[in-house]
Amino acid sequence: MLLFVDSNFLSPYAMSAFVALKVKKLNFDLRTIHIDSKENRPTDFSTASLTNRVPTLNDGDFSLTESSAITEYVEEMCPSPRLYPGDMRELARARQIQAWLRSDLVALREERPTEVIFQRPSDQPLTNLGREAAEKLFAIASSLLHHGRLSIFKDWSIADVDLAVMLNRLVVNGDEVPNQLVRYVVHQWQHPAIQEWFGFPRFFK
Repeated sequence: MLLFVDSNFLSPYAMSAFVALKVKKLNFDLRTIHIDSKENRPTDFSTASLTNRVPTLNDGDFSLTESSAITEYVEEMCPSPRLYPGDMRELARARQIQAWLRSDLVALREERPTEVIFQRPSDQPLTNLGREAAEKLFAIASSLLHHGRLSIFKDWSIADVDLAVMLNRLVVNGDEVPNQLVRYVVHQWQHPAIQEWFGFPRFFK
């Protein structure tokens, strides 16, 4: 198996796919690409990636893009240890959370890109739209993590990676975040696969 990720290890979606493969203890090679430079895209990536996006997973003659599709694929391939809850309703909720984090909170993702986590904080305050997005994130995350829980469900799931990354955009940047959610982020960030991703070399602009 071969996982293509961005050359600066900034994509939260590539990170999610990487964590999934690590949790499953699957053997795979990691290849970085310069997503902003067409001449630096290897031919096998351009051919394999249907949408020219990272992450892209090659598994023999089959390739797949979109991180949630990749995590569900490896879950079906290797059922244990689990990435998703076994309960049908909790599974649906995990998928809902992943889809929501990828499609909403646009202002927050623009004003607090993952560069603030992996490279340097932003010196710009949140705009009104950014604050509204942050408040929405806090409200939903707090409802999922009631009573001080440190994971969305009883056991860890890949949805925790996605939620923790979104919250950590604000935590690392020094924005005001409810203490309960800070505790959750700190706890989730100790996951060995996340720590391994965090340790990859990055080039500062």
